[in-house]
Amino acid sequence: EVRLVESGGGLVQAGGSLRLSCAASGFTFVDYTIAWFRQAPGKEREGISCISNSDSSTYYVDSVKGRFTLFSDNAKNTVYLQMNSLKPEDTAVYYCAAHELCMLTVPWGYEYWGQGTQVTVSS
Repeated sequence: EVRLVESGGGLVQAGGSLRLSCAASGFTFVDYTIAWFRQAPGKEREGISCISNSDSSTYYVDSVKGRFTLFSDNAKNTVYLQMNSLKPEDTAVYYCAAHELCMLTVPWGYEYWGQGTQVTVSS
């Protein structure tokens, strides 16, 4: 059974940092990319970053580039999203998802999702 479990969300002041984790099981970790999406109330789910577990290549959308860093620990089947310089507009539920490809603009293409973790950034 494929399972993705996010953790690390919480409440932080603007300018602060959080590190989210996505622990994966039930599939061959290095054969997949892990993507992070977020969804704010009343907004569509937005893909923000992904990492290929085979070569650790990463991709970030412009809104998080330079502030967020994605890295993986293949020994632990876990991907981490380090979020620095957080802004109130980063407030959302953050989800990780797994697929063979990075498809940040096609969230409906992802079959495997975590349950989400809430990130709230106060001004």
